[in-house]
Amino acid sequence: MKRRDALSKIIRSKPKKIKIQSAKDKGRRLQKWVCQRISELTGFPCGKDCPIESRPMGQSGVDVRLEKQVLRKFPFSVECKSQESWNVHEWIKQAKGNQIEGTDWLLVCKRSREEPVVIINAKSWFKIMQKAIFYNNPCTKIE
Repeated sequence: MKRRDALSKIIRSKPKKIKIQSAKDKGRRLQKWVCQRISELTGFPCGKDCPIESRPMGQSGVDVRLEKQVLRKFPFSVECKSQESWNVHEWIKQAKGNQIEGTDWLLVCKRSREEPVVIINAKSWFKIMQKAIFYNNPCTKIE
């Protein structure tokens, strides 16, 4: 009987919550990873006081701050989420709320020990693919 009670208690117990500072560190690492990838794509440097910068935790607005010259090459308002439980629809609302005029919203989401994924509006994705296919078509003449 004692063993069954002990097992029942384990099953009913809630999983341990991550400490607030650890959660912020996870988010900060993802933001910096995204900044580095954008830097590699655009050729602009990332870091403090650079054209690409991870916004400090707790500040309003997009998670990755991009200056105008970067936005011309990478026209996205980036929202990062590093969480175990996902609420994608709420995150999309947040990304749309922080969206910079003239850009598309973009979510970069990650769970522990898993690869990050990107969530983007379908129309935006097809527009990107159309440009990629056009520019990679050997029959297309670009003047």
